[in-house]
Amino acid sequence: MSSSGTDFSDLRALFINTTLTRSPGRSHTQSLIDASASITAGQGVRVDQFRSVDHPIATGVYPDMREYGWEVDAWPELFPRVLAADILVIGGPIWLGDNSSETKKIIERLYAHSGELNEKGQWLYYGRAGGCLITGNEDGIKHCASNVLYSLQHIGYSIPPQADAGWIGEVGPGPSYGDDLGDGRRVGFDNEFTNRNTTFLTWNLLHLARLLKDAGGFPDYGNQRREWDAGTRFDFPNPEYRS
Repeated sequence: MSSSGTDFSDLRALFINTTLTRSPGRSHTQSLIDASASITAGQGVRVDQFRSVDHPIATGVYPDMREYGWEVDAWPELFPRVLAADILVIGGPIWLGDNSSETKKIIERLYAHSGELNEKGQWLYYGRAGGCLITGNEDGIKHCASNVLYSLQHIGYSIPPQADAGWIGEVGPGPSYGDDLGDGRRVGFDNEFTNRNTTFLTWNLLHLARLLKDAGGFPDYGNQRREWDAGTRFDFPNPEYRS
Protein backbone atom coordinates (compact mmCIF):
# COMPACT_ATOMS: atom_id res chain seq x y z
CA MET A 1 0.00 0.00 0.00
CA SER A 2 1.27 3.45 -0.96
CA SER A 3 1.98 6.14 1.61
CA SER A 4 -1.06 7.91 0.10
CA GLY A 5 -3.35 5.07 1.14
CA THR A 6 -3.80 4.02 -2.50
CA ASP A 7 -2.50 0.77 -3.94
CA PHE A 8 -0.40 1.44 -7.07
CA SER A 9 1.34 -1.95 -7.12
CA ASP A 10 -0.41 -3.16 -10.29
CA LEU A 11 0.79 -0.18 -12.31
CA ARG A 12 3.83 -0.06 -14.58
CA ALA A 13 5.81 3.01 -15.60
CA LEU A 14 8.34 3.53 -18.39
CA PHE A 15 10.89 6.35 -18.43
CA ILE A 16 12.59 6.92 -21.80
CA ASN A 17 15.75 9.00 -21.53
CA THR A 18 16.38 10.84 -24.79
CA THR A 19 19.82 12.13 -23.86
CA LEU A 20 22.43 12.27 -26.62
CA THR A 21 24.96 10.50 -24.36
CA ARG A 22 25.25 6.74 -24.61
CA SER A 23 25.62 4.59 -21.50
CA PRO A 24 27.61 4.54 -19.32
CA GLY A 25 28.31 8.21 -20.05
CA ARG A 26 27.01 10.89 -17.70
CA SER A 27 23.44 11.94 -18.42
CA HIS A 28 22.16 14.99 -16.55
CA THR A 29 18.64 14.10 -17.62
CA GLN A 30 19.07 10.74 -15.91
CA SER A 31 19.52 12.45 -12.54
CA LEU A 32 16.09 14.07 -12.81
CA ILE A 33 14.53 10.88 -14.14
CA ASP A 34 15.96 9.06 -11.13
CA ALA A 35 14.18 11.48 -8.78
CA SER A 36 10.79 10.83 -10.37
CA ALA A 37 11.43 7.10 -10.81
CA SER A 38 12.39 6.81 -7.15
CA ILE A 39 9.06 8.28 -6.03
CA THR A 40 7.23 6.03 -8.49
CA ALA A 41 9.01 2.85 -7.43
CA GLY A 42 8.54 3.82 -3.79
CA GLN A 43 4.79 3.48 -4.28
CA GLY A 44 5.13 -0.11 -5.47
CA VAL A 45 4.97 0.64 -9.19
CA ARG A 46 7.09 -1.54 -11.47
CA VAL A 47 9.50 0.90 -13.13
CA ASP A 48 11.24 0.31 -16.45
CA GLN A 49 13.55 2.68 -18.31
CA PHE A 50 16.02 2.90 -21.17
CA ARG A 51 18.15 5.42 -23.05
CA SER A 52 16.99 5.59 -26.64
CA VAL A 53 20.50 6.40 -27.90
CA ASP A 54 21.75 3.05 -26.57
CA HIS A 55 19.64 1.24 -29.16
CA PRO A 56 19.82 1.28 -32.98
CA ILE A 57 16.37 2.83 -33.39
CA ALA A 58 15.81 3.74 -37.01
CA THR A 59 14.46 7.10 -38.08
CA GLY A 60 10.95 7.06 -39.50
CA VAL A 61 7.22 6.98 -38.87
CA TYR A 62 6.44 3.31 -39.45
CA PRO A 63 6.30 0.54 -36.81
CA ASP A 64 9.19 -1.41 -38.36
CA MET A 65 11.57 0.61 -40.50
CA ARG A 66 13.29 -2.58 -41.72
CA GLU A 67 10.35 -2.77 -44.10
CA TYR A 68 11.33 0.66 -45.45
CA GLY A 69 15.00 0.31 -46.30
CA TRP A 70 16.70 0.17 -42.88
CA GLU A 71 18.87 -2.86 -42.18
CA VAL A 72 18.51 -2.56 -38.39
CA ASP A 73 15.69 -1.21 -36.25
CA ALA A 74 15.46 -1.85 -32.50
CA TRP A 75 12.06 -0.19 -32.11
CA PRO A 76 9.94 -3.32 -32.73
CA GLU A 77 11.75 -5.01 -29.81
CA LEU A 78 11.42 -1.96 -27.54
CA PHE A 79 7.80 -1.14 -28.31
CA PRO A 80 6.26 -3.91 -26.15
CA ARG A 81 7.80 -2.10 -23.17
CA VAL A 82 5.86 1.00 -24.18
CA LEU A 83 2.60 -0.94 -24.43
CA ALA A 84 3.20 -2.58 -21.04
CA ALA A 85 3.36 0.81 -19.29
CA ASP A 86 0.41 2.59 -17.72
CA ILE A 87 2.63 5.66 -17.35
CA LEU A 88 5.09 6.99 -19.94
CA VAL A 89 7.57 9.73 -19.09
CA ILE A 90 9.87 11.12 -21.78
CA GLY A 91 12.91 12.82 -20.30
CA GLY A 92 15.30 14.78 -22.46
CA PRO A 93 17.74 17.68 -22.78
CA ILE A 94 17.45 21.10 -24.36
CA TRP A 95 19.73 21.82 -27.31
CA LEU A 96 19.52 25.11 -29.21
CA GLY A 97 16.32 25.89 -27.31
CA ASP A 98 14.55 22.75 -28.50
CA ASN A 99 14.14 19.05 -27.82
CA SER A 100 16.96 16.72 -28.74
CA SER A 101 16.98 14.71 -31.96
CA GLU A 102 16.48 11.58 -29.84
CA THR A 103 13.34 13.08 -28.28
CA LYS A 104 11.97 13.80 -31.73
CA LYS A 105 12.83 10.31 -32.92
CA ILE A 106 11.00 8.66 -30.03
CA ILE A 107 7.92 10.80 -30.60
CA GLU A 108 7.98 9.91 -34.30
CA ARG A 109 8.24 6.21 -33.52
CA LEU A 110 5.37 6.46 -31.03
CA TYR A 111 3.40 8.24 -33.73
CA ALA A 112 4.09 5.31 -36.06
CA HIS A 113 1.55 3.28 -34.08
CA SER A 114 -1.04 6.05 -33.73
CA GLY A 115 -3.29 4.47 -36.35
CA GLU A 116 -3.54 1.18 -34.46
CA LEU A 117 -6.50 0.38 -32.22
CA ASN A 118 -6.88 -1.05 -28.73
CA GLU A 119 -9.38 -3.74 -27.75
CA LYS A 120 -12.15 -1.12 -27.43
CA GLY A 121 -11.64 0.17 -30.95
CA GLN A 122 -10.00 3.38 -29.71
CA TRP A 123 -6.56 4.60 -30.73
CA LEU A 124 -3.91 2.36 -29.21
CA TYR A 125 -2.57 4.68 -26.49
CA TYR A 126 -5.94 5.49 -24.91
CA GLY A 127 -6.02 4.71 -21.19
CA ARG A 128 -2.39 5.60 -20.52
CA ALA A 129 -0.92 8.63 -18.74
CA GLY A 130 1.97 10.67 -20.10
CA GLY A 131 4.39 13.34 -18.87
CA CYS A 132 7.88 14.74 -19.47
CA LEU A 133 11.05 15.89 -17.74
CA ILE A 134 13.43 18.45 -19.28
CA THR A 135 16.99 19.48 -18.36
CA GLY A 136 19.49 21.93 -19.82
CA ASN A 137 21.62 25.02 -19.25
CA GLU A 138 19.63 27.27 -21.57
CA ASP A 139 16.06 28.53 -21.80
CA GLY A 140 13.36 26.27 -23.24
CA ILE A 141 11.73 24.02 -20.61
CA LYS A 142 8.19 25.14 -21.36
CA HIS A 143 8.73 25.15 -25.11
CA CYS A 144 10.16 21.62 -25.06
CA ALA A 145 7.52 20.35 -22.64
CA SER A 146 4.67 21.80 -24.69
CA ASN A 147 5.91 19.95 -27.76
CA VAL A 148 6.23 16.62 -25.95
CA LEU A 149 2.92 16.88 -24.11
CA TYR A 150 1.03 18.02 -27.20
CA SER A 151 2.47 15.08 -29.13
CA LEU A 152 1.55 12.57 -26.42
CA GLN A 153 -2.05 13.76 -26.08
CA HIS A 154 -2.45 13.94 -29.87
CA ILE A 155 -1.72 10.23 -30.23
CA GLY A 156 -3.98 9.26 -27.32
CA TYR A 157 -2.17 9.61 -24.00
CA SER A 158 -4.02 11.32 -21.15
CA ILE A 159 -2.11 14.23 -19.62
CA PRO A 160 -2.68 15.10 -15.94
CA PRO A 161 -2.27 18.57 -14.41
CA GLN A 162 1.33 19.74 -13.91
CA ALA A 163 2.61 17.03 -16.25
CA ASP A 164 6.06 18.54 -16.82
CA ALA A 165 9.07 19.44 -14.71
CA GLY A 166 12.59 20.53 -15.43
CA TRP A 167 15.77 22.34 -14.46
CA ILE A 168 17.93 24.90 -16.24
CA GLY A 169 21.01 26.64 -14.96
CA GLU A 170 22.30 30.09 -15.69
CA VAL A 171 22.31 31.14 -19.31
CA GLY A 172 25.52 30.16 -21.06
CA PRO A 173 28.19 27.53 -20.39
CA GLY A 174 28.21 26.20 -16.87
CA PRO A 175 27.38 23.23 -14.66
CA SER A 176 24.41 21.04 -15.55
CA TYR A 177 21.86 19.28 -13.38
CA GLY A 178 23.44 16.81 -10.97
CA ASP A 179 27.05 17.91 -11.53
CA ASP A 180 29.30 17.55 -8.47
CA LEU A 181 30.24 20.91 -7.01
CA GLY A 182 33.20 19.38 -5.17
CA ASP A 183 31.86 20.05 -1.68
CA GLY A 184 29.31 17.24 -1.43
CA ARG A 185 26.57 19.23 -3.14
CA ARG A 186 25.06 18.45 -6.54
CA VAL A 187 23.88 21.14 -8.95
CA GLY A 188 20.13 21.65 -8.91
CA PHE A 189 19.35 19.11 -6.22
CA ASP A 190 18.37 21.91 -3.82
CA ASN A 191 16.18 23.73 -6.33
CA GLU A 192 12.78 24.04 -4.68
CA PHE A 193 10.91 24.73 -7.94
CA THR A 194 12.36 21.68 -9.67
CA ASN A 195 11.85 19.41 -6.67
CA ARG A 196 8.27 20.55 -6.18
CA ASN A 197 7.28 20.22 -9.83
CA THR A 198 8.95 16.83 -10.18
CA THR A 199 7.04 15.60 -7.14
CA PHE A 200 3.72 17.00 -8.39
CA LEU A 201 4.34 15.56 -11.87
CA THR A 202 5.03 12.11 -10.48
CA TRP A 203 2.06 11.98 -8.14
CA ASN A 204 -0.35 13.37 -10.73
CA LEU A 205 0.75 10.68 -13.17
CA LEU A 206 0.20 8.06 -10.46
CA HIS A 207 -3.25 9.40 -9.62
CA LEU A 208 -4.36 9.61 -13.26
CA ALA A 209 -3.02 6.16 -14.10
CA ARG A 210 -4.87 4.76 -11.08
CA LEU A 211 -8.12 6.42 -12.17
CA LEU A 212 -7.77 5.13 -15.72
CA LYS A 213 -6.89 1.61 -14.59
CA ASP A 214 -9.81 1.43 -12.19
CA ALA A 215 -12.17 2.71 -14.89
CA GLY A 216 -11.03 0.04 -17.33
CA GLY A 217 -9.38 2.63 -19.52
CA PHE A 218 -10.78 5.75 -21.14
CA PRO A 219 -14.57 5.70 -21.83
CA ASP A 220 -15.23 4.37 -25.31
CA TYR A 221 -18.36 6.20 -26.39
CA GLY A 222 -17.86 8.69 -29.20
CA ASN A 223 -14.19 7.93 -29.90
CA GLN A 224 -14.13 4.62 -31.74
CA ARG A 225 -12.70 4.56 -35.24
CA ARG A 226 -14.71 1.56 -36.40
CA GLU A 227 -17.98 3.06 -35.16
CA TRP A 228 -17.20 6.33 -36.91
CA ASP A 229 -16.49 4.53 -40.17
CA ALA A 230 -19.75 2.61 -39.77
CA GLY A 231 -21.66 5.80 -39.02
CA THR A 232 -22.98 4.54 -35.69
CA ARG A 233 -22.78 5.57 -32.02
CA PHE A 234 -22.19 9.22 -32.86
CA ASP A 235 -24.30 12.34 -32.50
CA PHE A 236 -22.74 14.60 -35.10
CA PRO A 237 -25.24 17.48 -35.65
CA ASN A 238 -25.29 17.20 -39.43
CA PRO A 239 -25.03 13.57 -40.63
CA GLU A 240 -25.01 14.69 -44.28
CA TYR A 241 -21.78 16.56 -43.64
CA ARG A 242 -19.95 13.28 -42.99
CA SER A 243 -21.06 11.82 -46.28
